[in-house]
Parts: sequence; C-alpha cells; structure tokens
Amino acid sequence: MVMAVEALARRVTNHRVFNHPMYRHWACAPLPAAQSAALFHQVQNFCASTRLGMAFPQGLKHMGLPRQAELMSEIEVSEAGHGPDLARMAGHIVNLAGREQVFDDLDDQAEVEAGLKRYSDQLLGDLPGYDRASGLTRQAREAIAVFQQRSRSDPESTLRNLGVAFALELISNRSLIPGEKRALVDAGHYGVSLDDPEMHYLLDHWGECGAEQQHELNARLAIAGVLNAETEPLILAGVDAFLDTLAALWDVIDSQLLPTEAAAG
Repeated sequence: MVMAVEALARRVTNHRVFNHPMYRHWACAPLPAAQSAALFHQVQNFCASTRLGMAFPQGLKHMGLPRQAELMSEIEVSEAGHGPDLARMAGHIVNLAGREQVFDDLDDQAEVEAGLKRYSDQLLGDLPGYDRASGLTRQAREAIAVFQQRSRSDPESTLRNLGVAFALELISNRSLIPGEKRALVDAGHYGVSLDDPEMHYLLDHWGECGAEQQHELNARLAIAGVLNAETEPLILAGVDAFLDTLAALWDVIDSQLLPTEAAAG
C-alpha cells in the first residue's frame, strides 16, 4: 500500500502542472502592479475555494472512515483565517510593484480584494468566458468547480474529493508555495523576506514546519487507508480533475499576465 500511495504521488509530481513554466516566468522579472493584482485575484479566489470542507468530512464519516474525516477536518481548521493573510500579502506586493501606493489599508480585506478584481477586469475582462461579476476567468471557475463538489456527500463524490485533496496538498506543499516563495522572496524583485509581517501567509505555509507540510502528511495518511483496487478509479478521477483544471488556470495566467524569459532578459 505504501508503494501504491507513492505511485499516486508520482502521478501528481509527473503532471505538467507540477513544474509549470508559470512559476519560472513569475520569478524572472518584477511584475507590474496591475499584472500582480490580476494574478492574485485569480489565485486568491482559487485558494479560497480549497479551504472549505463542506460535506466532505461528513461523507467520509458516512462511509465508515472517521479517521479520514478527522484528518481532512484538521486541514480545514488549519486553513481558517488565511484569507485575510493572503489579501494582505497580495496588497503588499502590489504596493511594492507600483509607482504609487495602491492600497492604503492592507488589513481591509474587502478593499484589497476589490482592488485586485478591478485590475483583473481591466487586463483579463475580454477573455472568452470571463465573468465580470466575479472577475474570474473561465479556467479559474472550472478549477473552483472541482472543490464545489465537496458539497456532495455520496460515496462516489467523497472518493473523488479524497483524490482532489491528495493532489491539492502535494501541489500546494511541493509546487505552489515553493513557486510563490521563489517569485516573491527569493528572486529579490520586491525586497521582502518571510519575516516581514505582511508576508505571514507565505511564512505560515512554507517549509518543514509550515502548514502545507502537515497537510500533505494528513492527505497521505488519509489516502493510505482507502486506496485499493475498488476505490482507485474514483480517487484517480479526482486527482486528474484537480491537476488538469489547475494546469489550465496556470496556462491562462502565464500567457496573459507574465513575461517570457526572453522578454525579461
């Protein structure tokens, strides 16, 4: 069973989204304020959709999997309150990227998120399928829709949701958070460090002591007790749905908002 879980992990890390060029392009040059804001609007809405457990833990309990339900609920509790932290970090980066301060109060989550949306509307609003009400691309809405399936507690949906959760936590811990750190901190474009109070979101998620490391461990423990020949097809369906929709979201962010390495050089 350990090998089965590792094989599932390789399916995640071998997917094209794991080393998506978006991360490299995001880090290769400082991003202007408008592009940073539009990017963060798409990303923060996607991240918000991943935090809610909805009926997912209850579905696991109904299947006689109380330990798995507990592990998933622990992740949900750990993620509570991260919305304001992400908005604060996003607003801080946008302020640093611009020639003038865009956000006066980084603790005003509603103000920051509304400002991010305005830039998203300006830069992405003409894309096919863009929704003006939410400020989301079609690709962002499709990635978010994967997590809206957590409103269902039937066994089939619950197993797919377990696959989604497994892939999410591996990508978050090994790809998304490291990619954000490279672009925002390590590249040195914005003069920030993880110790800055505005960067608390990234500090809280990064490294061996970060939230994402524990979340991946929870996901591995949860999947190990469930993955077998009978459950594998539905779990794989969830894994692939998450990976494919996230890759499509990264594609549109990369093509519409980020510089190529040649342009940056």
